[in-house]
Amino acid sequence: MTDNSGSKAALDPGKAFKLKELVPYADGTVISRTLKKDQSGTLTVFAFAEGESLSEHKAPFDAFVQVLDGEGEIVVDGKPVAVTEGEIILMPANITHAVNARKPFKMLLMMIRG
Repeated sequence: MTDNSGSKAALDPGKAFKLKELVPYADGTVISRTLKKDQSGTLTVFAFAEGESLSEHKAPFDAFVQVLDGEGEIVVDGKPVAVTEGEIILMPANITHAVNARKPFKMLLMMIRG
């Protein structure tokens, strides 16, 4: 996975952005860009090439995925859920989850630590 967040500010304040345009698709990989990361949580945009995935894991905090483009599959506690553009899904804290790209797929991951 490639993180293109760099060390400068992730977004220019006071400027509008289209989330799905913040990360490009790239064959055979997952690209991510961290928009915000602090003690309260993180906002990260991901672009998955078709067939790419994030393997099953747990996080100590609730996380929400908002689908920005394409088709994916979110597996929560062993149960796969097909997701498409415009949908949102909760991945509860301390429950296993995984992400699979059925087609090229972009998402916003919102992790809330509080």
